[in-house]
Amino acid sequence: MLQRIQTIWLLLAGVAALLTIKLPYYSGIQEPTIPYHELNGITGGIIILLVTITVAVVAFVAIFLYKNRTTQLRLCVAAIVLESLLIFLYYRQITAYTQGTLALYSILHMCILLFFVLAARGINKDEKLIKDSDRLR
Repeated sequence: MLQRIQTIWLLLAGVAALLTIKLPYYSGIQEPTIPYHELNGITGGIIILLVTITVAVVAFVAIFLYKNRTTQLRLCVAAIVLESLLIFLYYRQITAYTQGTLALYSILHMCILLFFVLAARGINKDEKLIKDSDRLR
């Protein structure tokens, strides 16, 4: 059903992933000719943009797979791996900057990881509850 707790976590992860497309992750000086530059999903390059959109789509697709909990759990684990890859890609982009600071919105990426972990935990609890109730019948 759609009213389970993992639905809320997946929805929050999807919305946060969509927000990271526009909100900055890092800001600073990349080249001497460009005094100020913000790194976000759009300015980070096509790979970062595609991975960000993929994470958001996986979150929203996983919401509607509530009848197939094993697939939903696999999608959550895949999204955790993709989000970790995305954080690594941002880190690689940051090394090109000469100076700068992380933006406040960089916390969103850690929140996305947390939301997917909490969703996976909720899915796992539901699966365990179903197995226990089948054993009692």
